[in-house]
Amino acid sequence: MAKHLAPRPPTTPLRVFLNCLSVAAMLLVGLAIGVVATQALLQRRSPTDVVAGMFIEQPQAHFLKDRINVLLLGIDYNYDEKDQEYSANARSDTIMAVSLNFPTNGNSKPSIGLLSIPRDMDYVFPNGHEDKINSAYALGKTPADGAHRAERAVADFLGIYGFDRYVALRINATKSLIDAIGGIDVVPDETMDYDDHWGHLSIHFVGGKRYHMNGNQAVSYSRFRHDACGDPCRIKRQQQIIRITLAKLRNDRFNDFVHMNQLVNVIEHNVYTDITPREALSLAVAFQHIDLAQVKTQQVPYVSDKDLACCGNVIIADDAAKNALVSKLFLQPIGSPAPVDARAVAAIPASRIHVDVQNGSGFVGAAAKVADLLKRHGFVVGSVGDASSYDYNATEIHVHSTMPLAGERVKGALPMKSAVVEADATTSGAPVQSDVTVIVGRDYGKPPQSEASAVK
Repeated sequence: MAKHLAPRPPTTPLRVFLNCLSVAAMLLVGLAIGVVATQALLQRRSPTDVVAGMFIEQPQAHFLKDRINVLLLGIDYNYDEKDQEYSANARSDTIMAVSLNFPTNGNSKPSIGLLSIPRDMDYVFPNGHEDKINSAYALGKTPADGAHRAERAVADFLGIYGFDRYVALRINATKSLIDAIGGIDVVPDETMDYDDHWGHLSIHFVGGKRYHMNGNQAVSYSRFRHDACGDPCRIKRQQQIIRITLAKLRNDRFNDFVHMNQLVNVIEHNVYTDITPREALSLAVAFQHIDLAQVKTQQVPYVSDKDLACCGNVIIADDAAKNALVSKLFLQPIGSPAPVDARAVAAIPASRIHVDVQNGSGFVGAAAKVADLLKRHGFVVGSVGDASSYDYNATEIHVHSTMPLAGERVKGALPMKSAVVEADATTSGAPVQSDVTVIVGRDYGKPPQSEASAVK
Protein backbone atom coordinates (compact mmCIF):
# COMPACT_ATOMS: atom_id res chain seq x y z
CA MET A 1 0.00 0.00 0.00
CA ALA A 2 2.81 2.31 0.92
CA LYS A 3 4.42 2.03 -2.50
CA HIS A 4 1.21 3.20 -4.17
CA LEU A 5 1.19 6.26 -1.95
CA ALA A 6 4.81 7.09 -2.64
CA PRO A 7 5.30 10.60 -4.06
CA ARG A 8 5.78 10.92 -7.86
CA PRO A 9 9.14 12.00 -9.15
CA PRO A 10 9.29 15.72 -9.54
CA THR A 11 8.26 17.03 -12.97
CA THR A 12 11.18 18.79 -14.57
CA PRO A 13 11.14 21.13 -17.56
CA LEU A 14 13.16 18.54 -19.50
CA ARG A 15 10.61 15.80 -18.81
CA VAL A 16 7.76 18.09 -19.89
CA PHE A 17 9.64 18.94 -23.07
CA LEU A 18 10.30 15.27 -23.89
CA ASN A 19 6.67 14.34 -23.27
CA CYS A 20 5.49 17.14 -25.54
CA LEU A 21 8.04 16.14 -28.19
CA SER A 22 6.84 12.53 -28.08
CA VAL A 23 3.20 13.56 -28.49
CA ALA A 24 4.10 15.92 -31.35
CA ALA A 25 6.08 13.19 -33.10
CA MET A 26 3.14 10.78 -32.81
CA LEU A 27 0.81 13.43 -34.21
CA LEU A 28 3.16 14.14 -37.12
CA VAL A 29 3.51 10.44 -37.93
CA GLY A 30 -0.25 10.02 -37.83
CA LEU A 31 -0.72 13.10 -40.00
CA ALA A 32 1.86 11.84 -42.51
CA ILE A 33 0.17 8.44 -42.69
CA GLY A 34 -3.17 10.14 -43.20
CA VAL A 35 -1.81 12.36 -45.98
CA VAL A 36 -0.17 9.41 -47.77
CA ALA A 37 -3.31 7.27 -47.44
CA THR A 38 -5.52 10.10 -48.71
CA GLN A 39 -3.27 10.86 -51.68
CA ALA A 40 -3.00 7.16 -52.52
CA LEU A 41 -6.79 6.90 -52.52
CA LEU A 42 -7.38 10.08 -54.53
CA GLN A 43 -4.64 9.40 -57.08
CA ARG A 44 -5.26 5.64 -57.21
CA ARG A 45 -1.61 4.97 -56.52
CA SER A 46 0.14 2.75 -54.02
CA PRO A 47 1.44 4.36 -50.80
CA THR A 48 4.96 3.50 -51.95
CA ASP A 49 4.44 5.52 -55.13
CA VAL A 50 3.08 8.47 -53.17
CA VAL A 51 6.08 8.48 -50.80
CA ALA A 52 8.47 8.15 -53.74
CA GLY A 53 6.76 11.11 -55.41
CA MET A 54 7.31 13.22 -52.30
CA PHE A 55 11.05 12.62 -52.07
CA ILE A 56 12.18 11.78 -55.62
CA GLU A 57 12.19 14.45 -58.29
CA GLN A 58 10.46 13.91 -61.60
CA PRO A 59 12.79 13.51 -64.61
CA GLN A 60 11.76 16.93 -65.92
CA ALA A 61 13.41 18.49 -62.86
CA HIS A 62 16.74 16.97 -63.92
CA PHE A 63 16.60 17.19 -67.71
CA LEU A 64 14.27 20.22 -68.17
CA LYS A 65 12.33 18.51 -70.97
CA ASP A 66 9.93 15.61 -71.55
CA ARG A 67 12.21 13.40 -73.64
CA ILE A 68 15.83 12.37 -73.52
CA ASN A 69 17.94 10.29 -75.90
CA VAL A 70 20.19 7.67 -74.33
CA LEU A 71 22.84 5.63 -76.13
CA LEU A 72 22.98 2.09 -74.79
CA LEU A 73 26.15 0.16 -75.54
CA GLY A 74 27.07 -3.43 -74.77
CA ILE A 75 30.86 -3.65 -74.66
CA ASP A 76 32.55 -6.69 -76.12
CA TYR A 77 35.54 -8.27 -74.45
CA ASN A 78 37.91 -11.17 -74.90
CA TYR A 79 40.00 -13.57 -72.83
CA ASP A 80 43.77 -13.62 -72.43
CA GLU A 81 46.02 -16.65 -72.06
CA LYS A 82 45.18 -16.81 -68.35
CA ASP A 83 41.46 -16.90 -69.15
CA GLN A 84 40.97 -13.42 -67.71
CA GLU A 85 38.54 -10.97 -69.30
CA TYR A 86 39.97 -7.85 -70.90
CA SER A 87 38.30 -5.08 -72.84
CA ALA A 88 41.19 -2.93 -74.08
CA ASN A 89 40.39 -1.59 -77.57
CA ALA A 90 37.00 -3.28 -77.32
CA ARG A 91 34.26 -2.49 -79.78
CA SER A 92 30.60 -2.08 -78.92
CA ASP A 93 28.96 -5.47 -79.39
CA THR A 94 25.48 -3.96 -78.98
CA ILE A 95 24.33 -0.48 -80.05
CA MET A 96 20.86 0.80 -79.16
CA ALA A 97 19.53 4.34 -79.42
CA VAL A 98 16.82 4.82 -76.79
CA SER A 99 14.20 7.55 -76.55
CA LEU A 100 12.81 7.91 -73.01
CA ASN A 101 9.55 9.85 -73.05
CA PHE A 102 8.07 11.05 -69.75
CA PRO A 103 5.37 13.59 -70.69
CA THR A 104 3.88 15.93 -68.14
CA ASN A 105 0.52 15.70 -69.91
CA GLY A 106 -1.64 13.56 -67.65
CA ASN A 107 -3.35 11.98 -70.66
CA SER A 108 -0.08 10.64 -72.07
CA LYS A 109 1.75 7.61 -70.77
CA PRO A 110 5.53 7.20 -70.40
CA SER A 111 6.95 5.40 -73.41
CA ILE A 112 10.23 4.03 -74.70
CA GLY A 113 11.48 3.89 -78.27
CA LEU A 114 14.42 1.56 -78.86
CA LEU A 115 16.25 1.48 -82.19
CA SER A 116 19.01 -1.12 -82.61
CA ILE A 117 21.90 -0.48 -84.97
CA PRO A 118 23.66 -3.62 -86.24
CA ARG A 119 27.27 -3.52 -85.12
CA ASP A 120 28.50 -4.28 -88.66
CA MET A 121 26.70 -1.26 -90.15
CA ASP A 122 28.81 0.73 -92.60
CA TYR A 123 29.74 4.23 -91.42
CA VAL A 124 32.00 6.97 -92.80
CA PHE A 125 33.64 8.98 -90.01
CA PRO A 126 34.03 12.77 -90.34
CA ASN A 127 37.71 12.32 -91.25
CA GLY A 128 36.70 10.14 -94.23
CA HIS A 129 37.64 6.80 -92.69
CA GLU A 130 35.10 4.08 -93.56
CA ASP A 131 34.59 1.31 -91.01
CA LYS A 132 32.00 -0.61 -89.03
CA ILE A 133 30.06 1.72 -86.77
CA ASN A 134 30.97 -0.32 -83.67
CA SER A 135 34.61 0.76 -84.07
CA ALA A 136 33.78 4.26 -82.77
CA TYR A 137 33.89 3.11 -79.13
CA ALA A 138 37.29 1.48 -79.62
CA LEU A 139 38.81 4.83 -80.61
CA GLY A 140 38.39 6.17 -77.09
CA LYS A 141 41.28 6.22 -74.64
CA THR A 142 38.93 5.67 -71.68
CA PRO A 143 35.44 4.17 -71.36
CA ALA A 144 33.94 7.67 -71.14
CA ASP A 145 35.92 8.87 -74.16
CA GLY A 146 34.84 5.78 -76.11
CA ALA A 147 31.20 6.35 -75.18
CA HIS A 148 31.33 10.00 -76.27
CA ARG A 149 32.90 9.02 -79.59
CA ALA A 150 30.17 6.42 -80.08
CA GLU A 151 27.53 9.05 -79.22
CA ARG A 152 28.80 11.38 -81.92
CA ALA A 153 29.04 8.62 -84.54
CA VAL A 154 25.59 7.12 -83.87
CA ALA A 155 23.90 10.54 -83.68
CA ASP A 156 25.47 11.49 -87.01
CA PHE A 157 24.45 8.15 -88.54
CA LEU A 158 20.83 8.55 -87.39
CA GLY A 159 20.61 12.25 -88.14
CA ILE A 160 19.58 13.36 -84.64
CA TYR A 161 20.95 16.26 -82.61
CA GLY A 162 22.80 14.01 -80.16
CA PHE A 163 22.40 12.01 -76.96
CA ASP A 164 21.68 13.38 -73.51
CA ARG A 165 23.25 10.44 -71.66
CA TYR A 166 25.03 7.17 -72.35
CA VAL A 167 25.05 3.77 -70.64
CA ALA A 168 27.84 1.33 -71.47
CA LEU A 169 27.34 -2.17 -70.08
CA ARG A 170 29.88 -4.90 -69.68
CA ILE A 171 28.32 -8.26 -70.33
CA ASN A 172 28.32 -9.11 -66.60
CA ALA A 173 25.77 -6.34 -66.02
CA THR A 174 23.05 -8.22 -67.88
CA LYS A 175 24.06 -11.53 -66.29
CA SER A 176 23.93 -10.05 -62.80
CA LEU A 177 20.61 -8.32 -63.37
CA ILE A 178 18.89 -11.47 -64.64
CA ASP A 179 20.36 -13.55 -61.83
CA ALA A 180 19.19 -10.94 -59.31
CA ILE A 181 15.56 -11.30 -60.43
CA GLY A 182 15.72 -15.10 -60.34
CA GLY A 183 16.18 -15.78 -64.05
CA ILE A 184 13.68 -15.43 -66.89
CA ASP A 185 11.49 -17.79 -68.94
CA VAL A 186 12.38 -17.86 -72.63
CA VAL A 187 11.26 -19.95 -75.60
CA PRO A 188 14.06 -19.86 -78.23
CA ASP A 189 12.95 -18.95 -81.72
CA GLU A 190 15.09 -21.71 -83.27
CA THR A 191 17.27 -24.67 -82.33
CA MET A 192 20.82 -23.65 -81.40
CA ASP A 193 23.77 -25.98 -81.01
CA TYR A 194 27.00 -24.03 -80.76
CA ASP A 195 30.17 -23.99 -78.63
CA ASP A 196 32.88 -21.35 -78.57
CA HIS A 197 35.35 -22.32 -75.86
CA TRP A 198 37.53 -19.24 -76.42
CA GLY A 199 34.54 -16.92 -76.14
CA HIS A 200 33.03 -18.94 -73.27
CA LEU A 201 29.82 -19.56 -75.20
CA SER A 202 27.91 -22.82 -74.84
CA ILE A 203 24.54 -22.51 -76.53
CA HIS A 204 22.31 -25.57 -76.73
CA PHE A 205 18.60 -24.82 -77.00
CA VAL A 206 15.72 -26.50 -78.81
CA GLY A 207 13.45 -24.10 -80.71
CA GLY A 208 9.94 -23.88 -79.30
CA LYS A 209 10.87 -25.34 -75.90
CA ARG A 210 10.55 -23.21 -72.78
CA TYR A 211 13.68 -22.68 -70.68
CA HIS A 212 14.13 -20.95 -67.36
CA MET A 213 17.43 -19.20 -68.12
CA ASN A 214 19.91 -17.79 -65.66
CA GLY A 215 21.95 -14.73 -66.53
CA ASN A 216 24.71 -16.59 -68.34
CA GLN A 217 22.27 -18.63 -70.44
CA ALA A 218 20.19 -15.60 -71.37
CA VAL A 219 23.25 -13.62 -72.45
CA SER A 220 24.60 -16.55 -74.45
CA TYR A 221 21.22 -16.96 -76.15
CA SER A 222 21.05 -13.26 -77.01
CA ARG A 223 24.59 -13.30 -78.45
CA PHE A 224 23.98 -16.22 -80.82
CA ARG A 225 24.48 -15.14 -84.44
CA HIS A 226 25.53 -18.33 -86.23
CA ASP A 227 22.42 -18.80 -88.35
CA ALA A 228 21.29 -17.68 -91.77
CA CYS A 229 19.92 -14.40 -90.39
CA GLY A 230 23.11 -13.40 -88.54
CA ASP A 231 23.26 -10.09 -86.72
CA PRO A 232 19.65 -8.91 -87.39
CA CYS A 233 18.27 -12.04 -85.68
CA ARG A 234 20.75 -11.59 -82.84
CA ILE A 235 19.34 -8.09 -82.36
CA LYS A 236 15.79 -9.48 -82.24
CA ARG A 237 16.87 -11.89 -79.50
CA GLN A 238 18.50 -9.05 -77.57
CA GLN A 239 15.27 -7.05 -77.78
CA GLN A 240 13.32 -10.15 -76.73
CA ILE A 241 15.47 -10.54 -73.59
CA ILE A 242 14.95 -6.84 -72.78
CA ARG A 243 11.16 -7.18 -73.09
CA ILE A 244 11.00 -10.34 -71.00
CA THR A 245 13.21 -8.79 -68.30
CA LEU A 246 11.07 -5.64 -68.20
CA ALA A 247 7.93 -7.78 -67.94
CA LYS A 248 9.31 -9.75 -65.01
CA LEU A 249 10.47 -6.61 -63.22
CA ARG A 250 6.95 -5.25 -63.51
CA ASN A 251 4.88 -8.40 -62.92
CA ASP A 252 6.95 -9.74 -60.02
CA ARG A 253 6.95 -6.32 -58.33
CA PHE A 254 10.69 -5.77 -58.36
CA ASN A 255 9.91 -2.10 -59.08
CA ASP A 256 9.30 -0.89 -55.55
CA PHE A 257 11.63 1.61 -53.91
CA VAL A 258 13.69 -0.98 -51.98
CA HIS A 259 14.25 -3.31 -54.94
CA MET A 260 15.13 -0.45 -57.28
CA ASN A 261 18.12 0.38 -55.10
CA GLN A 262 19.09 -3.31 -54.94
CA LEU A 263 18.93 -3.65 -58.72
CA VAL A 264 20.93 -0.47 -59.21
CA ASN A 265 23.59 -1.87 -56.87
CA VAL A 266 23.71 -5.15 -58.81
CA ILE A 267 24.92 -3.46 -61.99
CA GLU A 268 26.84 -0.60 -60.39
CA HIS A 269 30.26 -2.17 -60.89
CA ASN A 270 29.61 -3.23 -64.49
CA VAL A 271 28.25 0.02 -65.90
CA TYR A 272 29.91 3.13 -67.29
CA THR A 273 27.43 5.99 -67.47
CA ASP A 274 27.05 9.74 -67.07
CA ILE A 275 23.59 9.32 -65.53
CA THR A 276 23.83 10.44 -61.91
CA PRO A 277 22.37 8.27 -59.12
CA ARG A 278 19.54 10.74 -58.50
CA GLU A 279 18.74 10.89 -62.21
CA ALA A 280 18.70 7.09 -62.37
CA LEU A 281 16.35 6.86 -59.39
CA SER A 282 14.09 9.51 -60.89
CA LEU A 283 13.89 7.62 -64.20
CA ALA A 284 13.32 4.31 -62.41
CA VAL A 285 10.33 5.75 -60.55
CA ALA A 286 8.94 7.37 -63.70
CA PHE A 287 9.04 4.14 -65.69
CA GLN A 288 8.37 1.59 -62.94
CA HIS A 289 4.78 0.88 -64.07
CA ILE A 290 5.30 1.29 -67.80
CA ASP A 291 2.82 -0.48 -70.07
CA LEU A 292 4.86 -2.82 -72.26
CA ALA A 293 2.67 -1.78 -75.18
CA GLN A 294 4.45 1.57 -74.84
CA VAL A 295 7.87 -0.02 -75.48
CA LYS A 296 8.57 0.11 -79.22
CA THR A 297 11.55 -1.84 -80.54
CA GLN A 298 12.92 -1.58 -84.08
CA GLN A 299 16.21 -2.08 -85.86
CA VAL A 300 17.80 -0.21 -88.73
CA PRO A 301 17.22 -2.26 -91.91
CA TYR A 302 19.83 -2.71 -94.61
CA VAL A 303 19.75 -3.17 -98.36
CA SER A 304 23.12 -4.70 -99.25
CA ASP A 305 26.64 -5.43 -98.03
CA LYS A 306 30.21 -5.00 -99.18
CA ASP A 307 33.77 -5.79 -98.11
CA LEU A 308 36.17 -3.22 -96.67
CA ALA A 309 39.92 -3.66 -96.57
CA CYS A 310 40.02 -2.53 -92.92
CA CYS A 311 37.49 -4.82 -91.38
CA GLY A 312 35.80 -7.28 -93.72
CA ASN A 313 32.12 -7.39 -94.54
CA VAL A 314 29.86 -4.44 -93.66
CA ILE A 315 26.15 -3.90 -94.29
CA ILE A 316 24.65 -0.84 -95.98
CA ALA A 317 21.72 0.90 -94.27
CA ASP A 318 18.39 1.48 -95.98
CA ASP A 319 18.51 5.25 -95.51
CA ALA A 320 14.85 5.92 -96.34
CA ALA A 321 13.60 3.31 -93.87
CA LYS A 322 16.13 4.46 -91.26
CA ASN A 323 14.95 8.06 -91.52
CA ALA A 324 11.31 6.98 -91.17
CA LEU A 325 12.11 4.99 -88.03
CA VAL A 326 14.10 7.87 -86.52
CA SER A 327 11.19 10.23 -87.18
CA LYS A 328 8.72 7.82 -85.59
CA LEU A 329 10.76 7.00 -82.46
CA PHE A 330 12.73 10.19 -81.77
CA LEU A 331 11.20 13.19 -83.49
CA GLN A 332 7.42 12.91 -83.37
CA PRO A 333 5.72 15.11 -80.76
CA ILE A 334 4.97 13.51 -77.40
CA GLY A 335 1.36 13.50 -76.36
CA SER A 336 -2.03 12.05 -77.04
CA PRO A 337 -3.16 12.17 -80.68
CA ALA A 338 -6.15 14.27 -81.66
CA PRO A 339 -9.46 12.47 -81.19
CA VAL A 340 -10.78 10.65 -84.26
CA ASP A 341 -14.22 11.45 -85.68
CA ALA A 342 -16.12 8.22 -85.02
CA ARG A 343 -18.73 9.02 -87.69
CA ALA A 344 -16.05 9.47 -90.34
CA VAL A 345 -14.49 6.15 -89.39
CA ALA A 346 -17.81 4.30 -89.49
CA ALA A 347 -18.57 5.76 -92.93
CA ILE A 348 -15.62 3.94 -94.56
CA PRO A 349 -16.81 0.75 -96.34
CA ALA A 350 -14.96 -2.26 -94.89
CA SER A 351 -14.97 -3.85 -98.37
CA ARG A 352 -12.51 -1.19 -99.56
CA ILE A 353 -9.83 -2.20 -97.05
CA HIS A 354 -7.46 -5.11 -97.75
CA VAL A 355 -5.99 -6.59 -94.57
CA ASP A 356 -3.14 -9.05 -93.88
CA VAL A 357 -3.12 -10.73 -90.47
CA GLN A 358 -0.03 -11.97 -88.60
CA ASN A 359 0.26 -13.85 -85.33
CA GLY A 360 2.58 -11.96 -83.00
CA SER A 361 1.17 -13.46 -79.80
CA GLY A 362 2.31 -17.07 -79.99
CA PHE A 363 -1.24 -18.24 -79.26
CA VAL A 364 -2.07 -21.06 -81.68
CA GLY A 365 -4.65 -20.00 -84.26
CA ALA A 366 -4.85 -16.37 -83.14
CA ALA A 367 -4.24 -14.93 -86.61
CA ALA A 368 -6.79 -17.23 -88.24
CA LYS A 369 -9.46 -16.31 -85.67
CA VAL A 370 -8.87 -12.58 -86.10
CA ALA A 371 -8.91 -13.02 -89.90
CA ASP A 372 -12.31 -14.75 -89.69
CA LEU A 373 -13.62 -11.94 -87.49
CA LEU A 374 -12.50 -9.31 -89.99
CA LYS A 375 -14.06 -11.23 -92.87
CA ARG A 376 -17.39 -11.30 -91.02
CA HIS A 377 -17.16 -7.51 -90.71
CA GLY A 378 -16.72 -7.23 -94.48
CA PHE A 379 -12.97 -6.60 -94.77
CA VAL A 380 -11.00 -8.21 -97.58
CA VAL A 381 -8.45 -10.49 -95.90
CA GLY A 382 -5.30 -11.45 -97.77
CA SER A 383 -2.41 -13.37 -96.24
CA VAL A 384 -2.67 -14.98 -92.81
CA GLY A 385 0.48 -16.23 -91.06
CA ASP A 386 3.10 -15.66 -88.35
CA ALA A 387 4.77 -12.38 -87.54
CA SER A 388 8.55 -12.15 -87.38
CA SER A 389 8.34 -12.69 -83.61
CA TYR A 390 5.92 -13.66 -80.84
CA ASP A 391 6.76 -10.85 -78.40
CA TYR A 392 3.90 -8.47 -79.22
CA ASN A 393 2.11 -7.55 -76.01
CA ALA A 394 -0.43 -5.25 -77.66
CA THR A 395 -1.94 -5.77 -81.10
CA GLU A 396 -0.45 -3.43 -83.71
CA ILE A 397 -2.29 -2.18 -86.78
CA HIS A 398 0.22 -1.08 -89.43
CA VAL A 399 -1.21 1.17 -92.12
CA HIS A 400 0.38 1.08 -95.60
CA SER A 401 -2.47 2.78 -97.45
CA THR A 402 -2.98 6.50 -98.00
CA MET A 403 -6.70 5.93 -97.34
CA PRO A 404 -7.59 8.20 -94.39
CA LEU A 405 -8.59 6.40 -91.18
CA ALA A 406 -8.14 2.90 -92.65
CA GLY A 407 -6.31 1.75 -89.52
CA GLU A 408 -8.95 3.20 -87.21
CA ARG A 409 -11.68 1.45 -89.24
CA VAL A 410 -9.98 -1.91 -88.72
CA LYS A 411 -9.35 -1.20 -85.03
CA GLY A 412 -13.05 -0.54 -84.51
CA ALA A 413 -13.83 -4.10 -85.60
CA LEU A 414 -11.38 -5.70 -83.16
CA PRO A 415 -12.07 -6.61 -79.52
CA MET A 416 -8.55 -5.58 -78.44
CA LYS A 417 -9.00 -2.03 -77.16
CA SER A 418 -5.28 -1.74 -76.42
CA ALA A 419 -4.46 -2.13 -80.14
CA VAL A 420 -2.38 0.72 -81.54
CA VAL A 421 -2.57 2.18 -85.04
CA GLU A 422 0.64 3.38 -86.63
CA ALA A 423 1.90 4.28 -90.07
CA ASP A 424 4.27 1.69 -91.48
CA ALA A 425 7.80 3.10 -91.38
CA THR A 426 9.21 0.47 -93.73
CA THR A 427 9.64 1.82 -97.23
CA SER A 428 11.99 -0.77 -98.72
CA GLY A 429 11.60 -4.26 -100.06
CA ALA A 430 8.73 -5.77 -102.04
CA PRO A 431 5.63 -3.59 -102.36
CA VAL A 432 2.94 -4.27 -99.78
CA GLN A 433 -0.29 -5.51 -101.37
CA SER A 434 -2.58 -4.79 -98.41
CA ASP A 435 -3.83 -1.51 -96.98
CA VAL A 436 -3.38 -2.65 -93.38
CA THR A 437 -1.43 -5.37 -91.58
CA VAL A 438 -2.77 -6.51 -88.21
CA ILE A 439 -0.15 -8.08 -85.93
CA VAL A 440 -2.12 -9.91 -83.24
CA GLY A 441 -0.63 -9.40 -79.77
CA ARG A 442 -1.09 -11.15 -76.45
CA ASP A 443 -3.95 -8.81 -75.62
CA TYR A 444 -6.07 -11.15 -77.77
CA GLY A 445 -7.47 -14.08 -75.82
CA LYS A 446 -6.37 -15.24 -72.40
CA PRO A 447 -2.92 -13.88 -71.44
CA PRO A 448 -0.20 -16.25 -70.20
CA GLN A 449 0.43 -16.60 -66.47
CA SER A 450 3.39 -14.28 -66.69
CA GLU A 451 4.37 -11.90 -69.43
CA ALA A 452 7.95 -12.80 -68.57
CA SER A 453 7.35 -16.08 -70.36
CA ALA A 454 6.43 -14.37 -73.60
CA VAL A 455 8.66 -15.26 -76.51
CA LYS A 456 9.54 -14.37 -80.00
